[in-house]
Amino acid sequence: MQNCRKVQHLMGKTCIPLRPQRVITIWSSFLADTLALGIKPIATGYDSSEPFPEYLRDKVDGVDLIGSVNEPNLEKILLLKPDLILADPYILNVYYKQISTIAPTVIIGHPDLLTRRWEQDLVDLGKVLNKEEAVNQLIKEYWQRIEKLKQALGSRRHQMQISVASTKVLSGIWSYGEKSPVGRILNDIGLERPSSQRGNFFYIENISEERLSDIDGDVLFFLSWGSKSAKESLEKLQQKPLWRQLKAVQRNQVYFVDGLRWHEGDIFAINTIIDDLFRYLIDRPRF
Repeated sequence: MQNCRKVQHLMGKTCIPLRPQRVITIWSSFLADTLALGIKPIATGYDSSEPFPEYLRDKVDGVDLIGSVNEPNLEKILLLKPDLILADPYILNVYYKQISTIAPTVIIGHPDLLTRRWEQDLVDLGKVLNKEEAVNQLIKEYWQRIEKLKQALGSRRHQMQISVASTKVLSGIWSYGEKSPVGRILNDIGLERPSSQRGNFFYIENISEERLSDIDGDVLFFLSWGSKSAKESLEKLQQKPLWRQLKAVQRNQVYFVDGLRWHEGDIFAINTIIDDLFRYLIDRPRF
């Protein structure tokens, strides 16, 4: 390929267009981060069972769907004639060889989920798209917001434990650890976590109802999801006596937040999490 530059990634070196015009992303956070960097993908892999997060819906008009990130439609990708494909390590052993024959394909992100950081994914994406300055500005603004939140919280951030949990039919009750995107944000702020949520893990699922106290804290952020089954799971949980015994429930400090935003690791989602932390911990604190 002429007029290309070589970029290093998990699969070696790939020569990509100097100014890619037809980008396809096969990971939800890559779609959002690419949009944040001023490039609109022509298509993306996305789980069609979930709607696009609200914070993306006004930005994805005209972006085609090429199946889920787990099972991208290779025929559709071929028909779209991309000049650059951005993919997650998940497809390394499954689709990489096939996809890379369609267009230059760059794998972004660490294959170990616990090692992965949203900032590094954004930095790596910026290098590939030649958008390093824009990335530096986004990360600078992130740390400015973190510092502003720390100052607003003052000594309170060392005096309250923040729990983050959720529930769904297939995963049961689960809580987020320090290696999840939201866990890393809370660490950056210096907020305390319940002992059961400290440690080198992304999340722990299928927490038994007998151990419901593991999701308790002075403040509980509970991720809610749009599907009917997820809502039913939450309603059933709220009827349990052990739920009503939680300290956060008794103090009326359970805040239901958008699961799609709080679970993702793109820069838009990160900023909406910080918005929520300002809203619930600063604008109307009860602790």
